[in-house]
Amino acid sequence: MPPRLVIAIMKKPTSRTAIALLFAVVLTPFALLFGPTQANIVEPDTQRLAPKTEHFFASRLATRFIGSYHYHSKEQIDDLSDRMFTQYLRVLDGNRLYFDANDIAEMERYRDHLHDALTAADLDPAFDIFNRYLRRVGERTEFAIGLLHDGFDFTTDEEFEFDRREADWAPNREALNDIWRKRVKNDWLLLKLADQDEEQIRETLTDRYANLYRRIREFNSEDVFQFFMNAYARSIEPHSAYMSPRSVDNFEISMRLSLDGIGAMLQRDSEYTTIMEIVPGGPADLDGRLQPGDRVVGVAQGDDEMVEVIGWRLDDVVALIRGERETVVRLQVLPAETGLSGPTREIDIVRDQVRLEEQAASSEIIEVPDGSDVRRIGVVSVPVFYVDFQGRARNEPNYRSSTRDTRRLINELKEEGIDGLVVDLRGNGGGALVEATTMTGLFIDEGPVVQVRDSRGRVSLERDREPGMAWDGPLAVLVDRRSASASEIFAAAIQDYGRGVVVGETTFGKGTVQNLIDLDEFSRSENSRLGQVRLTMAQFYRIAGGSTQSKGVVPDIILPTPGDPADFGESALEFALPWGEIDPTDFLPVADLTDLIVEARERHEQRLTQDEELIRLLEDMADWERESERTTVSLNLELRREEMEAAEARRAARFGHPAADLADVLNGEASSDDDDEATEEDERDLFLFETARILVDLMDLDRDTQRLAHRGDLESAVGLDL
Repeated sequence: MPPRLVIAIMKKPTSRTAIALLFAVVLTPFALLFGPTQANIVEPDTQRLAPKTEHFFASRLATRFIGSYHYHSKEQIDDLSDRMFTQYLRVLDGNRLYFDANDIAEMERYRDHLHDALTAADLDPAFDIFNRYLRRVGERTEFAIGLLHDGFDFTTDEEFEFDRREADWAPNREALNDIWRKRVKNDWLLLKLADQDEEQIRETLTDRYANLYRRIREFNSEDVFQFFMNAYARSIEPHSAYMSPRSVDNFEISMRLSLDGIGAMLQRDSEYTTIMEIVPGGPADLDGRLQPGDRVVGVAQGDDEMVEVIGWRLDDVVALIRGERETVVRLQVLPAETGLSGPTREIDIVRDQVRLEEQAASSEIIEVPDGSDVRRIGVVSVPVFYVDFQGRARNEPNYRSSTRDTRRLINELKEEGIDGLVVDLRGNGGGALVEATTMTGLFIDEGPVVQVRDSRGRVSLERDREPGMAWDGPLAVLVDRRSASASEIFAAAIQDYGRGVVVGETTFGKGTVQNLIDLDEFSRSENSRLGQVRLTMAQFYRIAGGSTQSKGVVPDIILPTPGDPADFGESALEFALPWGEIDPTDFLPVADLTDLIVEARERHEQRLTQDEELIRLLEDMADWERESERTTVSLNLELRREEMEAAEARRAARFGHPAADLADVLNGEASSDDDDEATEEDERDLFLFETARILVDLMDLDRDTQRLAHRGDLESAVGLDL
C-alpha cells in the first residue's frame, strides 16, 4: 500500500534556483533562516560537517518512496549519478565562482557513483564535496577583502562576466583570482556610481564579503543533507523535492500565515536576489512598482538605514523583507530593464495581508472602435482559481469561489450590454482543480474538461456536469507565460471545444500534480524528525489527448513576446517531464474556428506594423532583449555612466519619465504619477486592448456563420481537426 499522503495544492513551479514566498515564511525546500550578522574579518576554517544518524534513515525512506511512487520511474534514467553530481555542484556553486577545474577533476571520482552511494545510505561524498566548498568560500572571500586596499583603475577597457552559469570552470586558481578581481571591481564601480566615497565603499564591501562567508559557515548537517537530497530529487524531475524538518515547519507556518507580507516570489540569481513573481492582490501588486526580474540589493525597515543584501543567502533576505502587518519595508532594487549596469530604485511598501477581495475575480468593459460603431467588450480577470473548501464542504449557500464570482460578474456585464467577453488569466499560476472544471462549465453545456493519469497509468476524468452556460457569446481567453496548471486546463478546454479563441503567450507548461509524503510517520523515535518528500505523482492531459505538460497551451493568436519563449516555462527547466499524449476522451466540439483565426491573425499582424503604440512596444521589447542577453558589463567608469544615462533617456523619451519600464507599458501604468493630464491611451493595457480588438475582428469575420457563439445545437457542430 502507498504511504499515507499529506495532500497539498501546488501552484505554478519556479525556476531551477531556490525560491521563497514573501508572505510570512520561506516555502523553498532550501529554506534556512539565518539572522543577519556583521563581520569584518574572515575566520580560519576549522569547520567540518558530517551526517547524523537520522539522515541515513531518511535517505533510505526518501529514495524508496521516490523510486516506487514517482510518476517518472528513476529506473528509466541511465545517467542519474551524473545528473546528481551536476545538480549538487549547481546548488553549491551555480555561478562557478568558488571551484576551479582542479577541484572538479578531484571530485570526478564521485560522478558515476552518487546514486549508488545514496541508495546505500552512504552520504560521505555529499559531505566531502560540501566541506571543500566551505574551504573555497573562505579562500575567495579572503582574497576579495585583500583587493580592497589599493582600489581600482576605471579608465581601462575590460568587462566583467557576471553570468557564468554556462561558462567553463576556471582552469586554475590564478584564473579564478582574475575573475574575482573583476567581480570586486564591478562591485566597487556600482557603489561609486551610487556616489559612495572610497572609505564607504571599502567598509561596505568588507562587510559584504565577510558576511557572505559567515552565512555559508552557518550551514549545518541538516542543510547539507537537504541540498544533496534535492540534487537527487531534481535530477529526476524539477517539482519533486526533499524538505528538511526546519523547512517543513516553515511550510506549515506559511499555510497558516500565508496572507501576511508584501506578496512576492524571490529566487537566488547568481549573487543577487531576484523578484520571480508578484502575487496577485498583495501589497506589491497593488503598489505596482516592484516587477518580476528586479534584483533586490538592499532592504531597510521604515526609516532605518538600508542594509545591503548582495551575496546574502535567500532566506536571510526574506527574513529582512517580511514583518508585521502595516509596517513599512524599503527595497533598493536594480530594475529588470537596466540589468546590472544600474541605476538602482528605492521602493517603499507597506506590509499587509493578501485580501480575498483583491485576489478575487474582477471585471471591466473596454470600448473598441469598429468602423462607425463601438463594440463593448467585457473583461473578467481571474488572478487565481480559488474556493472556500470548508464552505463548499458544508454546502453553505454563499461560499466564495472563482467560478461563482465569475458567473456573477458575467451576469452584471450582460446587463451592461456587452458584445463579447475576454477571460484574462495572465499571471494566474493555478489553484483548485475543481475550479478549473466548474469555470469551464460556464462556457460549455456539460462535458469532459481534463484527464488525469497517475503513475500506474490509470486515467480519471474531470467533467462539467451542470447544464447550461453563463455566457454563450463570442469568447477570448488571454494568457501569458505565467499562466499555469489550472489556467492551462481551462484554456486548453476552451480551445479543444472550439468555444473561443486563445490569445497571448504560450503558457508555462506545468501539467503535473504533486503530493507530500510525511517521513516522520515512519520515524523510529518521536524525537527524531525526518522531514517530508514532495513527489510528482500524476499528470494532466487535455480532452483531445495531448498533455499540457512542457508545451503548455499554444495560443491561437500569439501576441508579441519579449525574449525567446523557449527560455521560459516548464520546457526550460532541467529534466522536466516530456510532453505526451493519451487517447482522447469522447467530447463534442462546438465549432472549427481555424479559418476565422487565420484572418484575424492577419489583421493583428497588420496592426503591428501600423499602430504606433504596438510599434513602440516592439521597440521596447527589442531593447529589453538586447539587455537581457548580456552576460558581461563594462568596468570602464565613463562608458558605464553613458550606458546608464542612455537607458534613462530612452525611458524618459518613450514613457514621459525615466522610472517607467516595459512592465508598466504592458500593464497600463506608464503615465507619470505627477501627470494629471495622462491620456486614456497612456493608461491602456496594450495586451488586453489588443485582445479585445482581435475578438472584435473575429466577430466581424463571423457575422454570417456565428461560429463564435455557442448556438446550443450540438448535433450541427463542426468537428475540430485535432
